[in-house]
Amino acid sequence: MSHPAMLTPVDAYALWASSYPAHAHNPVMQAEERAMLKLMPAGLENHAVLDAGCGSGRYMVHALQRNAVRVRGVDLSPKMLERAESELDTYRASAEIKLLQGSLIALPVPDAWADLTICGLVIGHLENLEQPLAELHRVTRPGGMVLCSDVHPIGHALGWTRDFKSGGQRYAVQHTQHLYSHWHAACAALGFQIERVLEPMLDPADIPTDAHFDRTALQVPVALVFQLRRMR
Repeated sequence: MSHPAMLTPVDAYALWASSYPAHAHNPVMQAEERAMLKLMPAGLENHAVLDAGCGSGRYMVHALQRNAVRVRGVDLSPKMLERAESELDTYRASAEIKLLQGSLIALPVPDAWADLTICGLVIGHLENLEQPLAELHRVTRPGGMVLCSDVHPIGHALGWTRDFKSGGQRYAVQHTQHLYSHWHAACAALGFQIERVLEPMLDPADIPTDAHFDRTALQVPVALVFQLRRMR
């Protein structure tokens, strides 16, 4: 079997956006999302929430459903922001919502703006870990929470890719393995306290009966999920 063509995140999401749902649409994302929502505060009244790398807006929707009053989403892909725009229309009457184009290493958000910053399955698209974490630290208020997730580094060792299909062809998105030791060192240097770490497993009930996949995936964690606190 031939390997899928490897694309940069910008090129990949330009192709993927038109068919990218605003919900967790595969078993890995479903496992990751369950862990992230377990850590997200149940009530976000009076909270400002930033989704850095918001994609089609799935975590913005969850924040709004938990009564966040100010929500901003930032993404590098204009086409993904268009997808998010259509998903968020029904919430605009009850909350202040802004979508902005920007990079995870230069977020167009003021210092200490967010009470809660979310970054789901994005950081692995960047080779350097400390640069995006420094930006997430900057835009979160002192004492505020950051929820970050990525594909578990064990997947890299097993040869997993973040792939998708477009126009009858299969593509993969560039992804860098970030080990827990890298996260620990970067957080210590920046002034993040690691409060909780979750390593969700696949739920066999999420896997379609006709799916062809590496059965090892049922025996190992598929995501690495962090609850961080900005301490300084």
